[in-house]
Amino acid sequence: MKTVAMIPARMGSQRLKKKNLAPLAGRPLISHAVEKCLRADCFDEIYINSEDAEFAPFAAEYGVKFYQRPAELGNSVATSEQFVYDFLKNIDCDVLFQVHSIAPLLTAEEVGAFVKAFLASEHDVMLACIEDKIEVAYKNQPVNFSFSQKTNSQELIPTQRITWSITGWRAAPYVAAVEAGQIGTYNGSIGFYPVNPISGHVIKTQLDLDIAEALMGVLAKGEGGAA
Repeated sequence: MKTVAMIPARMGSQRLKKKNLAPLAGRPLISHAVEKCLRADCFDEIYINSEDAEFAPFAAEYGVKFYQRPAELGNSVATSEQFVYDFLKNIDCDVLFQVHSIAPLLTAEEVGAFVKAFLASEHDVMLACIEDKIEVAYKNQPVNFSFSQKTNSQELIPTQRITWSITGWRAAPYVAAVEAGQIGTYNGSIGFYPVNPISGHVIKTQLDLDIAEALMGVLAKGEGGAA
């Protein structure tokens, strides 16, 4: 079974310009993602997937592969559904793991554990999520609690907030779903894999990046100053 890690790296991000090149702890986000995949040591191949050839040297530097998707799959209206399908139609694999650079605090050990859990499962899709045991409402209506009674937070059924820090798909069912006019991202049997709130922290804005920088500093102190 061929397992491939794919790191998406769109250049034209809207809220944080050139987000994947933004520095965190002195290195671009894309570098953190590649290094993490290499340390996890559980993939047959690792790809950076971008519409912009500016990311090719990063792949070459680390000895991983670069896939240049069509330019139209790198604009602000293209969806991950489209570029993942494009990747799967052009790169041979049995299982694809999307490892997002926007979740740099997800560790290599957690990547390895996620991969192991997905491969051991019978799911077609596995989504990383943060389990929140707190009252959540949607459109002014309760999701996991009731207005008719007060329940202690520890007794609530946790909501599962998808982080996209890492996602697993079996390639053939994904492609088949898309080609049948369905959604590949959420096809077949779907499993949820909890990660902690720090590992699931994603960067979309400058504030998110600043928070990640602060969290890395705290984590480094907890590890005796290790980077």
